[in-house]
Amino acid sequence: MEYFAPGHRACAGCGLAICTRMVLNTIGEDVIVVNSTGCLEIISTPYPESAFEVPYIHSLFENVAPVATGVKAGLKARGNDHTQVLCLAGDGATYDIGFGALSGMLERNDDVLYVCIDNEAYMNTGVQRSGATPRFAFTTTSQSGKVIHGKTEWKKPLVEIAASHQIPYSASASIAYPKDLEKKIKKAIGIRGARFIAVHTPCCTGWGFDGSLTIKLGKLAVKTGLWTLFEVEDGQFKLNYKPKKLAPAIEYLKTQRRFAHLTDAEVQEIQSRVTKKWQKYGVKS
Repeated sequence: MEYFAPGHRACAGCGLAICTRMVLNTIGEDVIVVNSTGCLEIISTPYPESAFEVPYIHSLFENVAPVATGVKAGLKARGNDHTQVLCLAGDGATYDIGFGALSGMLERNDDVLYVCIDNEAYMNTGVQRSGATPRFAFTTTSQSGKVIHGKTEWKKPLVEIAASHQIPYSASASIAYPKDLEKKIKKAIGIRGARFIAVHTPCCTGWGFDGSLTIKLGKLAVKTGLWTLFEVEDGQFKLNYKPKKLAPAIEYLKTQRRFAHLTDAEVQEIQSRVTKKWQKYGVKS
């Protein structure tokens, strides 16, 4: 049974659609989806159609977390303690617009699974930068010129921020590593309380690459160390992917139009940051 039906309007090679299908097929039919405004809503639910084969609620950019909390409270009032309530939200709704509401949900430890579909920009509204956009990436609001080359800030470490709320489970995942993603979703639905998973989902349109390369890009992000697969369960950090040696960051950066303007010095700055981060894990670049 497919719980995210074909025939939706996503781009060919859309990482977001791949992620949604993987997550729903892992959870199964006993779930209620609460989805924020964003690409997923636009491509999957144009009235009167829907690609969702499970109960679905569309909420606003900023309040998907409290709406999900309310759904869970309603289920509890009816004596239903088995149906999963799943938030599906993009990075714009998660890292930025809905960040305060998400923090409240995590602080209260509400029994909701929140999955952030992280394609690193506001893709639905025209590829604007978000808190998830990497440093130096070109977007329509972090353009590359003579003085400034793309976004000036580093990506927000949201999984770590979620974990700092002392929730029972937070993790990062990638559509390019489906077994790891499946394992984390299964673990999360077996835990009560607030759970947060950020899933790296390459966007061919916003990043500027051929849609046939989506999974390759996802793997490169992990193999270069620019996206880390890890989980924090009851305060205990665990690295889920530890290569003997990282691939050079340039192998990932050079495949995308959003990084085409980078200078050698900027590539080196990114590489140095990755190298320093992974040294504490005992991995060399």
